[in-house]
Amino acid sequence: MNILVTGGAGYIGSHMTRYLVKNGLRPVVLDNLVYGHRESLPDSVKFYQGDIADQRLVSKIIRREKIQAVMHFSAYAYVGESVENPAKYYDNNFCKTARLLETLREHSVKYFIFSSTCATYGLQDVPKINEQLPQNPINPYGFTKLAVERLLQDYSRAYGLQYAALRYFNAAGADEQGLSGESHNPETHLIPLALQSILRPRQQLKIFGADYPTPDGTCVRDYVHVYDLAAAHLKALDYIVQNQISDCFNLGSENGYSVKEIIQACEKISGQKTNWVSAPRRAGDPAYLVADAAKARKILGWQTVYDLDKIIATAWQWEQKRRY
Repeated sequence: MNILVTGGAGYIGSHMTRYLVKNGLRPVVLDNLVYGHRESLPDSVKFYQGDIADQRLVSKIIRREKIQAVMHFSAYAYVGESVENPAKYYDNNFCKTARLLETLREHSVKYFIFSSTCATYGLQDVPKINEQLPQNPINPYGFTKLAVERLLQDYSRAYGLQYAALRYFNAAGADEQGLSGESHNPETHLIPLALQSILRPRQQLKIFGADYPTPDGTCVRDYVHVYDLAAAHLKALDYIVQNQISDCFNLGSENGYSVKEIIQACEKISGQKTNWVSAPRRAGDPAYLVADAAKARKILGWQTVYDLDKIIATAWQWEQKRRY
């Protein structure tokens, strides 16, 4: 199958591309390289630099590469920036995705895997989040992802689009051979920031809030390896193609780790101390954000393979390779 991977030079998209190649499928990558990195992709993969809203370009790719399905990773994902500049997020994450879907409809491409997020749930007062809970995002980033989910529902009913919306929890880790990993600018994710504070002794790691109602007072999150996410995408594609159905799934390990537990794990794997300091809480950070992924296990047969130590070990290898 020929699969268009939008945002395929980004963090999750590049790992997805490698995973597709490994599993005998043919990915074609479209990325504008605003945040993506061409060097993170295998040389053998067909690459187009451009925008998903460029309907002429997307049409050319679909025809030339005989595209049968799309895995959509093209999105801006900085929550704080989405609050400061919502126009940027609604234009890129929602409006451009709508134009992409129109182009796919014109060419009868009917299979679509969407990179969604647990941010669509907002603040939930439960230990684990399942798909039956109401979606009440608290920031523009989450709203743009939820808006696309609603758009997909309407396209499915009206035009026969088959889709899977995959709601990630905290994507983490890197390629085991050190071929790709997190390379955000700015970096906002806890694991790379903790490891970078080891490699850059002057770089402080901030713990935002130590007075949450959790065992050690710091926020608890669910971390899932990028290749576990990639496996779920492929299983979701098989599911919607074979059953001609659309659905949504949480993707997480179902294990919650506090900020301090992640720091301790990073120190154990690296054998060195992080450089962390306490900082005030950030507005809108829930105490717990952990997935109930039972639906993905039951319907897709998906199971995470990478535990926390393995996630951090792959990230540590990547960070050492990058150097600073």
